[in-house]
Amino acid sequence: MASIMVLDDSKTVRNYHGAILKSFGLDIIEAENGMEALEKSLDSEIDLYLVDVNMPIMDGYSFIGELRKMKNYKTVPVIMITTQAKIEDKKSAYKVGANLFETKPIRPEQLKAYVDILVKT
Repeated sequence: MASIMVLDDSKTVRNYHGAILKSFGLDIIEAENGMEALEKSLDSEIDLYLVDVNMPIMDGYSFIGELRKMKNYKTVPVIMITTQAKIEDKKSAYKVGANLFETKPIRPEQLKAYVDILVKT
């Protein structure tokens, strides 16, 4: 079973994304900030990350930058899902290594399409 990390400081958002992903039969790992996500990544095999931009301790951009330095996570897919909708935000996400960029709230059918493309189940 594929494991997806939902990385967002909002419990409501983590629950929303988690419920959608669980309905697809996927295993969910949650983290509230980038530092927690990096720590959990050391102990798990993650197949896809959903990452928010604005979080305490370590934001989404910093997290993706650090993740891409890790040998096992250089190519794992990352979808940045955020309320930040400016073109600069999108460019910043891609520069640090995000594969896709979406604004909140993501529609379940859109997330399903991305999972189908990015995750080997």
